Amino acid sequence: MPEASPVKNFLSSLLPGNKKGAEPAQHQEGEQAAISSDTKPFEVAASDFPDKPPMVNGLSSQLMRQWKIAPIDVTDQEVKVAAANPEDLYLAEILENIYHRKVTLLGAAEEDILSAIYRWYDADADIEGQSEEAEASLDDELWDDPEQLKDLASEAPVIRLVNHFISQALEVKASDIHFEPFRDSLKVRFRIDGVLQDMETIAKRLQPAITSRIKLMGKMDIAEMRLPQDGRIKVKDGSREIDIRVSTLPTLFGESIVLRLLNRDEVKLELESLGFPNDIMGTFEELIQRPYGMILVTGPTGSGKTTTLYAVMNRINAPDKKIVTVEDPVEYQLDGINQIQVKPKINLTFASALRTILRQDPDVILIGEIRDAETAEIAVQSALTGHMVFSTLHTNDAASAVTRLQEMGVESYLLASSLLAVMAQRLVRKICPHCKEEYQMSPDLFEQASQVLGLDIKGEPPKIWRGKGCHHCANTGYSGRTAIFELLTVNDAVRRQILQGADSSTIAEEAVKHGMRTLRQDGLLKVLAGETTPEEVMRVTN
Repeated sequence: MPEASPVKNFLSSLLPGNKKGAEPAQHQEGEQAAISSDTKPFEVAASDFPDKPPMVNGLSSQLMRQWKIAPIDVTDQEVKVAAANPEDLYLAEILENIYHRKVTLLGAAEEDILSAIYRWYDADADIEGQSEEAEASLDDELWDDPEQLKDLASEAPVIRLVNHFISQALEVKASDIHFEPFRDSLKVRFRIDGVLQDMETIAKRLQPAITSRIKLMGKMDIAEMRLPQDGRIKVKDGSREIDIRVSTLPTLFGESIVLRLLNRDEVKLELESLGFPNDIMGTFEELIQRPYGMILVTGPTGSGKTTTLYAVMNRINAPDKKIVTVEDPVEYQLDGINQIQVKPKINLTFASALRTILRQDPDVILIGEIRDAETAEIAVQSALTGHMVFSTLHTNDAASAVTRLQEMGVESYLLASSLLAVMAQRLVRKICPHCKEEYQMSPDLFEQASQVLGLDIKGEPPKIWRGKGCHHCANTGYSGRTAIFELLTVNDAVRRQILQGADSSTIAEEAVKHGMRTLRQDGLLKVLAGETTPEEVMRVTN
């Protein structure tokens, strides 16, 4: 058996299997946590382990840890067992004698097996056994004593539990971890490919320890529970550093906590990786190389606007250009680019930063978001005075960005002169390549798709694809995301509509006449190409 890596050895010390005499050294405040993210394909993923151990007698938790196995599904005829070594026929025979029924061994990561056993049998006992106060952890006395909370959060079982959630989130490529307090429990949910999924339900008495542990890691005030707080954690995942943004919000039953995982290594800041169709890519590349003007990217929160603009900055970055950005917050650091983070507490806002930036002789300005009339006015004036300006807006489609700026007070003639293009985008989940299957499109859907695409197609509906669901995609049928786009270029016809003060639907109609493809049309083309499903396109474009 190959020798375990130092990262694996360290993770083993965080996971169960160590008795009281061999507990890992306790972490200090602000210490980085080492996290494992094993990407080997296993038949049983961490998310496949049930919340509670299956009802089957015969093995103690100590033997399960020793043999590195855990039952995950039980019927009258069969027991399915997650095993670190699923090819061990001798072990299968022993288990069949113990369980008195057929045993199927399924491959699983050793860390996941030990972690599941710990959650099933040891987590509650460890916390309960720490002190009498832990049993009454929701009492005001405990909440009001920061020192007790700090001691509770520094116990090894709590450290292991929080590390388990971060490790699991990295494994399934989750973007956020939500800890949501309710009357009788603390729910843990992961946002995977933009969709929230329930992961685990934790005993309510563990809530103070988990909350305090996360706040200590994020260097936040554990005694302050009445006001929202923000923090930051850095963790190691092998050789990579993962940046985690922490946000707490007081609710009726305690503090709701959201961890946003920012993995710079997994974000591909190249335009080619974002899913642009060839025709839109060619037009967009020509537009971003212009010497002056304004280009806007629109869409709701989480639609990939910032990633698109970072990819643009990477593409146009050159020694002969000075690029300055003003963002809230700066999510990724870009080499060769001056990045400013707004700080409203000291009056460093988008507008105040922009006024200073203009005295820095920039060629390109990136504004994280146009939120108010003052920022909009400065952005338009900058575009008119020889700067290339990029920014984002929260609108449903490209044409609505024009009317939004007009509502903010930007004059139509200034907007018509400065705006080069508006691109709306959404993120759709991609079909899992491991369980992808072909099926016949229904006649109703075929008719709707034909109308949306503006085609009069006769004959049988084409075949499209979907994901059946497998352990690679946590039985969702989807794995990863790609973008769909709507690029509105401001040509003479659109410019006339802007000058006349036309509404967004009229501007959109004019743009479609001149070749603009809508979000839904671009999404349906990706459905026909086998990249995503009709349900996904309808979900993000409704």
